Amino acid sequence: MKRIILLIVATAITFAFATESNAQCKNFAQKICKLELLPYIHDGIYNATTLAEGETAELFKTFYSGQEYRLAICGDDMLPRVEFEVLDGERNVLFSNKNNNYSKVWDFKLESSQQLIISIQVPTNDKMSDQLASGCVAVLVGFLNNENSFDQF
Repeated sequence: MKRIILLIVATAITFAFATESNAQCKNFAQKICKLELLPYIHDGIYNATTLAEGETAELFKTFYSGQEYRLAICGDDMLPRVEFEVLDGERNVLFSNKNNNYSKVWDFKLESSQQLIISIQVPTNDKMSDQLASGCVAVLVGFLNNENSFDQF
C-alpha cells in the first residue's frame, strides 16, 4: 500500500513539473517567438517544448496551396543555435536553416496542399561541460491575410 501511495505522489510531482515546464515554454513562445512572425498573422497554435542539447523533435503540420506562410523557430538563449529542416512527406529537404545562416524564419508558398515535417535539432555545444543545456524551443506558423484566399467562403 505504501508503494502505491509513493508511486501516486511521485507521478503527481512529475506531472506538476512537466505542466509547469510546458506553461513556461508556451509563455516563451507567446512573448518572444511570436514577434518573429510579424507582419504575418499567427495561426493561434503554440508548439513549444523543452529540449536539451543533442535532442531532436518533429512536428507534422498541414499547409495549404496558395497561402503565404512564415515558419518561426525560436530557442532559449541557453541553448546552442537551433537547427531546423522542413521536409515533404517523402522526407525530401525543402529548407534547412543550417544552409541559410541559421535563420530563425522561413517564408514560403506551396503549389499544392500537403503535410510537411518540421524537424528540429538542438546540437551539442562544443564546450566541455558536465551538464547539457536545456531550454524551450518553439515552432510558430503565421500566414499573410490575402483577401483572395477567403473568396471561397
